[in-house]
Amino acid sequence: MDAAAKRGQVVFTNKARCRDCYRCLRVCPVKAIRMHDGQAFVVEERCISCGTCIRECPQGAKTFRNDVSVASQLVQDGAGPVAASVAPSFAAFFNPWQQRRLPSALRQLGFAYVAETAVGAYAVAQRTEEIVAAAPNRSHICTACPAAVRYVERYRPELVSALTPAPSPMVAHASLIKERLGRTARVVFIGPCVAKKAEAEREQFDGLVDCVLTFTELTEWLDSRGISLSRCEESDFDDRPSGDARFFPLVGGEARTGTSRSDLLDRTRLATSGFEEFREALDGLSERRTPVVLEPLFCPVGCVNGPAMPSDVGVYERRERVLAYASESPGAAADAADATVSHVRRLQPTFEAGPPADEATVSEDDIRRVLEMTGKGRPEDQLNCGACGYATCRAKAVAVVRGMAEPEMCLPYMKRQAERRTDRIIETSPNGIVILDEQLNILSMNPAFRRFFMSSEAVCGKRISYLMDPEPFERLAAGAERLIEVTVRHERYNMVCHQILYALPEDRQYVGIFVNITRSLDNERKLDALRATTAMQAQELLEHQIAMAQKIAEFLGESTAQGQHLVENLMRLTQDGARRPAEKGSAWIWRTST
Repeated sequence: MDAAAKRGQVVFTNKARCRDCYRCLRVCPVKAIRMHDGQAFVVEERCISCGTCIRECPQGAKTFRNDVSVASQLVQDGAGPVAASVAPSFAAFFNPWQQRRLPSALRQLGFAYVAETAVGAYAVAQRTEEIVAAAPNRSHICTACPAAVRYVERYRPELVSALTPAPSPMVAHASLIKERLGRTARVVFIGPCVAKKAEAEREQFDGLVDCVLTFTELTEWLDSRGISLSRCEESDFDDRPSGDARFFPLVGGEARTGTSRSDLLDRTRLATSGFEEFREALDGLSERRTPVVLEPLFCPVGCVNGPAMPSDVGVYERRERVLAYASESPGAAADAADATVSHVRRLQPTFEAGPPADEATVSEDDIRRVLEMTGKGRPEDQLNCGACGYATCRAKAVAVVRGMAEPEMCLPYMKRQAERRTDRIIETSPNGIVILDEQLNILSMNPAFRRFFMSSEAVCGKRISYLMDPEPFERLAAGAERLIEVTVRHERYNMVCHQILYALPEDRQYVGIFVNITRSLDNERKLDALRATTAMQAQELLEHQIAMAQKIAEFLGESTAQGQHLVENLMRLTQDGARRPAEKGSAWIWRTST
């Protein structure tokens, strides 16, 4: 595979769907999930691409890299023939009539060569038996499952030497195809496994597998091209696997495929499925007195339960489909595969221990600080409930120190925090709050209630009638009303309260909230008095203004009459003066001038 085809991280998070449930963290066998602000991120350096989180996430927030465009480009560029290597678990994904049409559908997509990966699986099983026979005095771990191999390399480095130096069926088949079709051929592996995407990008397999698709990606590709299996004709694959290789994806399938066809009840053979079985088998591997060949499949029940398998068909129904297909389609004679076995002998993969980079030592002081911060400083406080996703409180504290987890992930801790906040709100509320039992006895009350009703904790256990008229609470207890709101004047305390009373049926308790509105009423009375005084003063002012207007009008009337009389007198005098000079002649004038 060229550098451009190495596409990096395989499993990642769809942030829009991640809902802070910690499910992926709980099921991740290697805790490759980092929690930050409630979002679960996949840490590539720790991830083994097993796809467990993809299969288990209820929101579909975990997904894998989609390589349909890469496979499509390989078919379209015409640089060489493109071959499809189809995992034997295809019989679990497709029902019987679809199985017989799949080769035709793949050819319509543009594949020049279509064959089952089981061709390589048979050769791998024979090669593994040769390796075991060459070293019978030690235990061996089969290497067909890439997730199991990656787990041993990263997390059980002391067992790397037990990994059998045999390729996986995918790698073996890809190498066989390129020998048959030429080095210009391209190989696309199609299966249920997400870890195969990471395996194809290992440097030692460079140039063998050009692209890996899951069955779900294949379905997407077929749909985008408008290819329906119902409209495809039945046809055979271009090659036929030997022996019982089609049983390979099931638990014990590799042992069945080998020439010895080992019985799984044999003490020297151990087949496991699922992480827990695999981990326990590894734990006991070095302690066994009898060497054992460990055949691990990381997914429970085997490859038929891969992360890219449908969830609408039960896992044992899928297993039954593979059994039926393998039984009804027997493989070729074993001697026909001698050439493939010889070819696989030349493939000798190497495995290297590589622990995660973030496994640095964490100090006890740091662990203790985190435990104390979450209220788990004492051993008896460490519940180890696993709700956060870690098996123990200590493991979670270590993850917090390493930046992989958050203190808030502890549900008991967050519950205590919520209770404290609730208690704080009640304690500091300016409203009085009282809680009664079903007999209307006082269970608890906050400081504001004690202040309103001049009481102390000594009244706890006494009936509410000790402090006030119980009638509203009795109505509530009678069940006739679910909520009562009433304004009551408590003469005894010189207080008026707006009271909100309701029941807690599940707890058989009653809650009363008392809002002191005495000051508000006093203020309202003062405001009403002010309004009345203002209105009275306004009325007096209006009356005064009217009186003044009347007085002014009266004065104006008198002044006008006097003025008119004065004018009339002046006019009369003027007229009289004009007549006298005419009567007396110049003598008047002389007298006047004198």
